[in-house]
Amino acid sequence: MSFRKEMEKYRDVDEDELLQKLSEEELRRLEDELEELDPDNALLPAGLRQRDQTKKAPTGTFHRDNLLAHLEKQAKEHPDRDDLVPYTGEKRGKPWIPKTKVVDPILEDVTLEPELEEALANATDAELCDIAAILGMHTLMSNQQYYEALASSTIVNKQGLNSVIQCTQYKPVPDEQPNDTDVEETLLRIKHNDPDLVEVNLNNIRNIPIATLKAYAEALKNNTVVERLSIVGTRSNDPVAHALADMLHVNTALRSLNVESNFITGAGIIALVDALQHNSTLQELKIDNQSQPLGNKVEMEIASMLEKNSTLLKFGYHFTQQGPRLRCSNAMMNNNDLVRVVRTDSDGAITFTLSVPELERAFCKKFKFSSKPNKKEKA
Repeated sequence: MSFRKEMEKYRDVDEDELLQKLSEEELRRLEDELEELDPDNALLPAGLRQRDQTKKAPTGTFHRDNLLAHLEKQAKEHPDRDDLVPYTGEKRGKPWIPKTKVVDPILEDVTLEPELEEALANATDAELCDIAAILGMHTLMSNQQYYEALASSTIVNKQGLNSVIQCTQYKPVPDEQPNDTDVEETLLRIKHNDPDLVEVNLNNIRNIPIATLKAYAEALKNNTVVERLSIVGTRSNDPVAHALADMLHVNTALRSLNVESNFITGAGIIALVDALQHNSTLQELKIDNQSQPLGNKVEMEIASMLEKNSTLLKFGYHFTQQGPRLRCSNAMMNNNDLVRVVRTDSDGAITFTLSVPELERAFCKKFKFSSKPNKKEKA
């Protein structure tokens, strides 16, 4: 209350009169205070990140060649500094002598039985590698050969010492086949409402123009056949997302939409999710793995919009915050519960397949049940 009373005296102050009384220096300081700068944005030039505090006027023109010539002349005229201790070439300290390899005399005097000596002398490289592996030097064998030798009594390493530098040969994995979908032909089939075209897959076709992707969204407005649309990795951006959002306002046939791994920002994602309020047929939406993170604010807005939707069953996005992630998970669970709760039979009757607590959670209301005795109980 005291602060409010203190601010009451500034309610009827005339700002124009105050500005007229300010001096030029005070106006300059006021302008510096009101100037909006963004020091954390590295994409802005230096003049928009910090104030220009240089008030000194330029003293003259700058000539690079003259400056270099002056620096070179100054360096040549500057006398060299004399060494404190003159170099005489005298060697100090002891010269380094490499150490000779010391052989353990015990190892030289080791003698084996004649049978072992003869066996080791006639052993092949493969047999020597197996013996070394048994004694603990398993680095002479690959991991696959070592574990096979433990489970077998035969010699596994048949290549000897040559297998030490050889890596395990893995089976080559063939590359994924390129998407052979004809973009122009598919667009014409969508416009003509082809009854055989149920799924449109444009994944990983990187040379599709943005105008063509927007034409796809425009053609889907009047299409009643296509149920699944996937444009993963097509370099789609916000204009494509807004075009798809406008399409969702009208389309009543699409069941699944996948726009993952593109360049859609938070504004385009919000437009897509917001369009679900006007669409009751889309059941799956995937928006994950965009070029830049959406941010906490966008994730909170997405969670709020999904809580208002009752038809979407699958939402493909990895939330970075636990709050929006939990809210989205609860919203999808409630929508799936509603699908399981109400099942319309051929005669129009409604069958409930959940228990009373699940019904109450799905409809967000309490149910009252009254048990009436039958005729036998009355009798």
